[in-house]
Amino acid sequence: MGSSRGLMAEQIDMDRRFVTENGPARAIAELVEPVIEALGFRLVRVKLSSRDGGTLQIMADHATRPINIDDCATISRELSPLLDAEDPISGPYHLEISTPGIDRPLVRPRDFEDWAGYEARVTLNEMVDGRKRFRGRLEGFEKGEVRLQVQLDGWEAPRVLGFPITMIEQAKLVMTDELLNLARR
Repeated sequence: MGSSRGLMAEQIDMDRRFVTENGPARAIAELVEPVIEALGFRLVRVKLSSRDGGTLQIMADHATRPINIDDCATISRELSPLLDAEDPISGPYHLEISTPGIDRPLVRPRDFEDWAGYEARVTLNEMVDGRKRFRGRLEGFEKGEVRLQVQLDGWEAPRVLGFPITMIEQAKLVMTDELLNLARR
């Protein structure tokens, strides 16, 4: 779990997504991300599902404030003509613009800094000490690594582990009372 496997901190763009989609969702993400950014928002995730006869979910957020339904409508109005013209999905689908929600995915190095102190689930793309999934309190992002305080078997006190950003397959906040209280404010 050393930083030799990760990128040096000065090489990492804290605001660039490290999580990328695969297949058609990746092509759609590459198509829509510049438009979303031009509107002042950030792409969080693109997800295709068969729900409701086919759904294209595009999750977006804003760097400094929560987005609202009017923001989602603006993004939808800008993306709909582009998606119609480019036609990246065969067959009918519903376009759904959504916010990350309370238990949001963490997709940028900055997310680990912004949400430090809150509980998160992290899934790695390879095994570390016989496991790929870790749950614990975020301690931020340092020297190219996601820092996570976890309780490990055989240790009396929690330990802070560092996972190179390149090893993170996915991460998201865990719904806790603390997070719910924050959302209510």
